[in-house]
Amino acid sequence: MLERCKTAQERWGGVHEIIDRWLRYRKALVEAFVALREVGEYTPTDTPKVQAFCELLVDYVSTGHFEVYEQLALEAKEFHDDTALACLHKLMPEIAVNTSILLEFNDKYDTKEHCNKQLADLPFSLQAVGVLMEERFVYEDQLIEELHEAHSEQSA
Repeated sequence: MLERCKTAQERWGGVHEIIDRWLRYRKALVEAFVALREVGEYTPTDTPKVQAFCELLVDYVSTGHFEVYEQLALEAKEFHDDTALACLHKLMPEIAVNTSILLEFNDKYDTKEHCNKQLADLPFSLQAVGVLMEERFVYEDQLIEELHEAHSEQSA
């Protein structure tokens, strides 16, 4: 997952400042996820790590929804790029479902009390979140790639 994150930043970093920042958020999110998964047996002392991951997760998802996707749509409209808009309309429902499930994870583990009550479930929840993050990154990379390709061709 971390390698995929590096590859995305190499391919699309510089396309736009918002996307660059977002890809840095993605990298931080993946690193926090990997560190959390490596803990093994979770105890209440791990709660701050879980909460920090939840905060990164919500920040990443929020930045996508309230900054990046909007910017991608605006750019596609500006370039009269029906293909990119179609891709956006196709993938946004998938991303929305993904977002709902990720936010359920956050709600389950976002506070010390919530987290400590659910520690036994954490390994399974993290496994599911890992799958969701991978799925989300594929969707997002498709959006960025579609937009980047269209703009590169029109700018040339």
